[in-house]
Amino acid sequence: MPRTSRGFRFRPRLVVSLLSLLLLSFGTGEAERPRDLWFYYSADLSRDDALTQLEPVWRRAAAAGYTKVMLVDSKLARLSEQNASYFATLELVKSLAHTLGLEIVPGVFWIGRSHPLLARSPDLAEGLPVRGARFVVRGGIAHLSADPPVALGTRPSRIEPAVLVTGRSATISKHGGTARFGFRVPVSPWRCYHVAVRVRTRDYTGEPSIRVIGSRRRLDWSRIRVKNDQDWKVVHAVFNSLGNRTIEVQFGDWYPGEGKLEWRDWAIEEVGPLNLLRRADTPFTIEGRREGRDFEAVRDTLLGMRPWRGQYDSWHTPPAIRTALPDGTVLRASWYHAAVINEEQVTACLSEPRTLHLLRDEARSVRNALGTRGFAMLHDEIRALGWDPACVARKTTPGAILAEHVRQCARLLRGAELYVWGDMFDPHQNAVRDDYLVNGSLAGSWTGLPSEVTILNWNAEDMRTSLRFFAARGHKQVICGYYDGPPNGIRWLVRDARGIRGVTGVMYTTWRNDYSQLEAFAHAARDEK
Repeated sequence: MPRTSRGFRFRPRLVVSLLSLLLLSFGTGEAERPRDLWFYYSADLSRDDALTQLEPVWRRAAAAGYTKVMLVDSKLARLSEQNASYFATLELVKSLAHTLGLEIVPGVFWIGRSHPLLARSPDLAEGLPVRGARFVVRGGIAHLSADPPVALGTRPSRIEPAVLVTGRSATISKHGGTARFGFRVPVSPWRCYHVAVRVRTRDYTGEPSIRVIGSRRRLDWSRIRVKNDQDWKVVHAVFNSLGNRTIEVQFGDWYPGEGKLEWRDWAIEEVGPLNLLRRADTPFTIEGRREGRDFEAVRDTLLGMRPWRGQYDSWHTPPAIRTALPDGTVLRASWYHAAVINEEQVTACLSEPRTLHLLRDEARSVRNALGTRGFAMLHDEIRALGWDPACVARKTTPGAILAEHVRQCARLLRGAELYVWGDMFDPHQNAVRDDYLVNGSLAGSWTGLPSEVTILNWNAEDMRTSLRFFAARGHKQVICGYYDGPPNGIRWLVRDARGIRGVTGVMYTTWRNDYSQLEAFAHAARDEK
């Protein structure tokens, strides 16, 4: 048998095994390198105390071994509007990060929660169509006249056992489980409706909800906020009937909880041009009439302005349609209105050219101001897409629209290291059919992602399947965990990544600015005891 120069016996099988391990190590590029520790940090750097709040957290993170911070500030999308003080704070933040050895990865391109973008142009919101709404002129104003008339009666079509209904009042005594009652209502397709009801709670730990269902699809995405002990409070839900002629309006609680929840004085009405969009491809029209001649220009001055610029409230009094036409004149009006999800979330129209124009300006400004090598694209929870003319004219699916959009966004940051939230590109999470108010399927959205884009993966419910999907497409990934829960939970997500290539980091992600668990999370992410 051949021998080495030091007299050891040559073992071919052992050499082959060692070479295989070395090739595996170099092939994945991560066998010998620990994963980066990230933390998510949301800030408003225009505040006087921004640096005071930020510095101790960043120092603790650096000491605990974190090397990257995802810095999210909506003001970065509107740098042209910021004053000298803002840029001075930004320079101090950059200097601090450099001193601590932290790499800043700024969040850009607010798509899904588009308020920073829409603050610059509120009419860019994705719109839902209203077609042929009936108005009757009276006293110089066209008043909406619902066809068919709509109402919620005193006899629900659905009552679950935990609900007691008496007249126009209902009491729910919660001991876990669902408890709801509902009314079936004839409606016209493609109209806008408003539901109002009073609620009161006593020793209540659940989550009240209004749900409007049409053809097994939820049409409203309102959210009700109440205290454990809440006196009577009026709450609202607004929805578009889409193609439905019958809907069911449900009141109740779909989640575990205890205590008493009361409902009173429920009502429904068809409404006029609430959150009206006025851009070239979303006109407000009245059949056979001309704006400026037969009726005054119609605009919703509260669009994207409540409670502040870039925010949309789901309900306020719609603007009046003023006209000199004779009393009794019947008008048929059509328009597009913003789709508001969970009180305030609105998505910009991805097919409108001005959206990309604003993103191009944002990319240039943030690059100049921060000079970072990496950027995180904030495409996340895109809940309305594919309804307005700019999208419909493309004659393709929402998934294809999103794929082309993210491909264009990646080009705007060509040469940089790019990251993106994974949910809208994950067929095991949100890249699915008829998600929320998406007009069709989001399948195929992932085809627009260049393989160089790293996925910020927060699919905790099916992490291993999701990791495998993106890894097979050649993407690196960062596992995002915590979400204001037990820090030890990240251990299971990290273990899900075993044997999967390209998982380069783990992120401490908090929506509540809770950094109390930074150190514990770091230990758990490393799977340390």
